[in-house]
Formats: sequence, C-alpha cells, structure tokens
Amino acid sequence: MPASHTNRREILQKGAILAAGYFAGTPSSAQAAASNLQTDLPKLKITGVKTFLLKHKLKRPFGVSVSVPLDEFRRTLLVKIETDAGLTGWGETAPVSGSRDTIDNQIAPRLIGQNPLEQRKLWRLMWGPNFGNALAVAALDMAVNDIRGKALNLPVAELFGGRLRDRVPVYASAMNYLEGAQPEDHYPREAEELVRQGFKALKMRIGRYSVLREAAVAASVRKAVGPDIKLMADGNAAYTLSSAMRMGEKLEELGFEYFEEPLPQGSHYAGYEELRQKLELPLAAGEAVDSRASAKELIDRKCMHIIQPDVSLCGGIGETLFISELAALSGIRCIPHCWGGAILIAATVHTLALMPDPHWGFPTDTPMLELDQSENPWRTEIVKQPFQQKDGFVKVPTRPGLGIEVNENIVEKYAINRR
Repeated sequence: MPASHTNRREILQKGAILAAGYFAGTPSSAQAAASNLQTDLPKLKITGVKTFLLKHKLKRPFGVSVSVPLDEFRRTLLVKIETDAGLTGWGETAPVSGSRDTIDNQIAPRLIGQNPLEQRKLWRLMWGPNFGNALAVAALDMAVNDIRGKALNLPVAELFGGRLRDRVPVYASAMNYLEGAQPEDHYPREAEELVRQGFKALKMRIGRYSVLREAAVAASVRKAVGPDIKLMADGNAAYTLSSAMRMGEKLEELGFEYFEEPLPQGSHYAGYEELRQKLELPLAAGEAVDSRASAKELIDRKCMHIIQPDVSLCGGIGETLFISELAALSGIRCIPHCWGGAILIAATVHTLALMPDPHWGFPTDTPMLELDQSENPWRTEIVKQPFQQKDGFVKVPTRPGLGIEVNENIVEKYAINRR
C-alpha cells in the first residue's frame, strides 16, 4: 500500500480516537482525549495549494439591476489544499480583487509545510502578509477547515463548538433580469413555481426600472404567492437615498421582509445610516464587508437592521461567526450573503448551523440560507450530492469536513487555466 494511503488511514484513526474520547463523556476518556490532544495530535503537512478559475457560458444572459450589459458568463475561483496524508480541502471565492494572485504568490508559499490542524496559527499567517485580501483568506479558510474536519473525523460545525440546529431555513435567490424578458411576465410565474417546489421565502431583484413600474411588479409577485410567503427585494446598489425611500415604502406596504443594499456599497456604505433611520422596512446590507473590523464600523454606525457578511468575501467561517456575534450584541440580525457554488453553500450551511438566534425568545428570526436558483453548474454539478431544499429547509451535512465530495472531473471541465 502506498505510504500516503497508510498515512491517511492512520490520521483518520487518530481523529476517530480523539473524537470518540471527547464525546464519550467519562472523566477517564476525557483525560485521555486531552492527553492525546497535547501529545498525539496528527502530524499533517500541507504539500500543495492549487487554484482553479472556472468559467461557464450562460444559456441565457441574466443579471441584476446594475448588470449592463447582462452577464453572459459565470465565473468562480476554487482552491484545493493537499496534504502529505492524502487528505484534501476545498474552498471557493470570487475571482476579483487579485484574490487568485494573492493566494498563489503571497499566501500559498507560506502554507507549504504547515500543519492544517493549527488553525489559529494559520489564520494569523494568512491575514498577515496580504494587506487584508479577505477573499483569498476566505477560500483558504474553508479548505483548511475542510481538512481539519476530515482529519478529526468531525463535520466543520462540530469544530466550532457544535451545531445549534440540524437544518437551516432557506430562501430562493431568484427573479433576475433575463435577456428578452420583462419582469412583469416572468417574476410572478417564477415565484409561483418556486413555492410549488417547497420554498417558503423568495428574493427578487429590483432597481433596473422606475419605482412605479417595479412596485407594480412586486405587487404582482405578492399576489401570486399569497400573504404567507416571505418576500425580500435586492436593489443591488441601484438607488439614490430618495428613490430608495420611495421603493422601501412600497415594499413595506406589500409586507416584504427587508430591502437589501439599495444604495452603493462603496465609500463605506455612505448614506445607509440615514436610510435606516427613515425607512420602516428593515434594511439589509454588508455583503461587501471584508473583515470583523469593517463589519463593526457599520454596526456601530447603525447602518442596517440586518447585516449580511459573505463567508467567501469577509475572511471565512470564523470571521462570519465573529461578525454574527458582534451583530447580536447590538440587536442586529445576521443573514449571511451566499452567491456561489456547492463549496460556498456547504461552508455557509455549517456557519448557519452555528449561529444563534438573535434573541432569547421563540426562534422566529432564525438566520436563513440564500440559495441561488439561477444557472450555476458548480452548484448543481461540482459535487456528487448537490444541496436540495425540502419544505423550505436544507440539512446540515454530517460527514467530516464540509461534508461534500467534489467531482474533480467537473472542476477540470470548467477550469480555463489551473495553477
């Protein structure tokens, strides 16, 4: 048997022993587990860090309010971390802001030879040399935690203290602008179909046309799904303060849950605190935060009722959890943004399993998973078992690590250049 396979088996056996000792609960087993953690932690080494830029031509161009022209392609950046034990971990982020070069040229060389189980040490190492490129850190953080879970035979949620829920509520992120279609025609039909599939909450895109026109579209969607379905609207930075106020008032009348990022995110979310003060409808924002520090600034300024850190954009799973706790201290809900493939979805689901409800009352404000319903092959093809909602919920994976099995043949199919 090859040495790497033997080493991998030994690593998994040690992880299982450590986990079993921890969960057994007896004093002797707990002491033994503690001793093992101190003296017999699996000795893993990172041997490789590879990035894959994926690209897919859409069958039908689509986009949001500010997509001019509409998007013809979909792209994502995957990272794979390899170890000397044969264990691998996967992460995902957006291929913008130099994320790939930062991973390849700045962080990856520092990770080679490191033990991925030393997560706190690696967290500091990854942030230190890259001048705050949270996208790069986020993908690597997912991959490191994927390996940690596999090595210790634990799902990622258990690595962070144990899940609070076995399934998470989900909303369909849908109703985009389509080439050759008018929102009046396809938004209501799409909403009805999503409800038939079992979704209890839906998000639509607005902001491309006038307030008067799109208020009528929102009303038609509400009429199509009825009063019991949660509806949200994403403005994608297409409004001014005054037009956002007018649109927000219309959405409030229609019983929408929240209005997402109507103003531009640049310049530290300028104007959001004023909009929050004037708008009765809850205001959601924060998908562009790049760390706990930038999130804290927005929370302290009272820029939103709901903050939306993205696991793939703000620095990873631990950073998102930290932001959610900051939000809870200020009475603000946290509903993470999620726009990507199955790897990002898996990381977000584990994060949501760990996030507490924002108050001690009956859990009516449980954080939700954003589940994109647009054309996305790395959501539906890249893993052996894609995430599926049932009755408005998605189950939290129970397998070690992120709990997904990446089909590398599909990765190679969509990779336009690999490093």
